[in-house]
Amino acid sequence: MSVCARTTPHLATRFLLELSEGELRALLSDWAFWARADQLPPRAAEGGGPWTTWLVLGGRGAGKTRAGAEWVRGLALGRPPFATRPVGRIALVAETFADVREVMVEGVSGLLSVHTDAERPRWEPTRRRLEWHNGAVAQGFSADDPESLRGPQFAAAWCDELGKWRRGEAAFDMLQFGLRLGDHPRQMVTTTPRPTHLLRRILADPSTVVTRARTTDNAFHLAPGFLAQVLARYGGTRLGRQELDGEIIEDRPGALWTRAALELARSAAAPPLRRIAVAVDPPASSRAGADACGIVCAGIDGAGLVHVLADESAAGLRPAQWAARAVALFHRLEADVVVAEVNQGGEMVRAVLAEVDPAVPVEPVRATRGKFLRAEPVAALYEQGRVRHVGAFPALEDELCDFGPDGLSSGRSPDRLDALVWAVTALALGRPVAVPRVREL
Repeated sequence: MSVCARTTPHLATRFLLELSEGELRALLSDWAFWARADQLPPRAAEGGGPWTTWLVLGGRGAGKTRAGAEWVRGLALGRPPFATRPVGRIALVAETFADVREVMVEGVSGLLSVHTDAERPRWEPTRRRLEWHNGAVAQGFSADDPESLRGPQFAAAWCDELGKWRRGEAAFDMLQFGLRLGDHPRQMVTTTPRPTHLLRRILADPSTVVTRARTTDNAFHLAPGFLAQVLARYGGTRLGRQELDGEIIEDRPGALWTRAALELARSAAAPPLRRIAVAVDPPASSRAGADACGIVCAGIDGAGLVHVLADESAAGLRPAQWAARAVALFHRLEADVVVAEVNQGGEMVRAVLAEVDPAVPVEPVRATRGKFLRAEPVAALYEQGRVRHVGAFPALEDELCDFGPDGLSSGRSPDRLDALVWAVTALALGRPVAVPRVREL
């Protein structure tokens, strides 16, 4: 609990009124005064020894990014309770460089925002580097490029949203070799949890300490009405327990896919492919809160193995927008066909795709069986080792592992799963699509 939270409103008001303007400014920048207990570094690991990894598991908007930014600030400036002297070399690792810049550095709760004007570090976007007046440096890295972590060395690291890193194992391992400066190199991991092998590995390490936060813990800093809306829609569901309560949700009993099976199906790259299909599962409406448009791309190689290449699904898109998104993916991955479900829109689906690019071949498909029955043959291909995921697709994989005979536990439509089923069916279970051509990815 923060110092602020441990006092009464009356005493807090009286205390603040007695402060000078300079003292108020200093107090506003004193994170140890305002932070919740879960946002401050623990003293020791279980058993009393020093910790190496501080794992912050939290829901969306629970204050994880602010905690990470304040920890790095405290290290760089040598401020207790974070450090007794400045830490000179710090790594900032996110899934992509865009995430480093837009969330960890320039975000609303990022590193630039948590400093006062006088102490704010200089940000050099082209070098992906922050430098403080005392010489401390923080360098940004993308987990998509684990090899970039080979060579540099650090005394500390902040890893953000590790649960969705596509090349998490390789990136995290490379980072460990670089944490070799100072008396006791440490790292902080902030993430909304997903039951990945890497996250389980970190949790099992005796030198890891864990703090947890729910979205509701940070209600004061969230937009009015946000909590009421998401709690009404997702409260008590598996998705809500993961995304709002910060729980690690394991496989759902009766689901067609399991986390362990998907980990075994993962690969770093695809071989030359004979055919590539972009599958589109259009929403019935583009209004706020409507179903997402499922857009998934997959290809099949000469041995008959299907490789899932991309998940570009998104919610709130108008027909012209999801059509443009699907066509852009078609061209980017040099696909052969767009497979589009026409139950919802009939000829409208083909027409809106043709308006974006009339040269794109469209294969209409119509659902005549329920979603579970359509998904079962595709899940069987996974069990036979005939489908691979090129990288990680967290949102898609969450749907797969939460999909049972009665659908998703949230009651929402499995739009990403539907698009995946159409793509794999067209490539491996249906009639051949378009003209085969072999290409490297």
